[in-house]
Amino acid sequence: MEELELRREMVAACRRMNDIGLNQGTSGNVSARCGDKILVTPTSLPYDEMQPEDIVAMDADGHFEGQRKPSSEWRFHHDILSNRLDVNAVLHCHSTHAAAMACHQLDINSFHYMVAVAGGTNIRCAPYATFGTQALSDSALKALEGRKACLLGQHGQIALGSTLKQALALAIEVETLAKMYIIARQLGEPPVLSEEEMGRVMGQMNQMHYGVTRSPS
Repeated sequence: MEELELRREMVAACRRMNDIGLNQGTSGNVSARCGDKILVTPTSLPYDEMQPEDIVAMDADGHFEGQRKPSSEWRFHHDILSNRLDVNAVLHCHSTHAAAMACHQLDINSFHYMVAVAGGTNIRCAPYATFGTQALSDSALKALEGRKACLLGQHGQIALGSTLKQALALAIEVETLAKMYIIARQLGEPPVLSEEEMGRVMGQMNQMHYGVTRSPS
């Protein structure tokens, strides 16, 4: 994908996550791999005002170019894309139910088989760390080991994908699972699927090249 097209897709993804209620205001941010560069959304710019030229380009050392400063969360975007060569896009948002669980520092366990779409038997919640810090980046990287999504304590969620479309779809699924889990817990702590069953589920998903299929509409 050409850089201009990717920049346009990033702007569209940001606007889309706010339009569908996955994020609010200027919170949340998006990044994508572009050759040997990382493109990341700028800080404090409303998404409905953002244009492709506002996207900030960053090199492997974290140096950036352009008229705007990168998102305050550029560190975890940079570190994730530098360490996870299996993904090309990172989406961070403050979706309501995922953030509510993160406020209690709760993992999303295997109460439902679709938890496996995030790559494992649970969706971990990283311990709290101040936004924009290396400590938060380190915490996120650890929570994402072997996973495509995580919660951030007292903060929000991160979703990864081969494409921005996949990352957005996974973020929607994580928010849906968080909402389902909160509702299910009102009836009591739901039973969890066994490690063995989750292994079978992940095997089935891998065999079928199973991805997130919920539409962002």
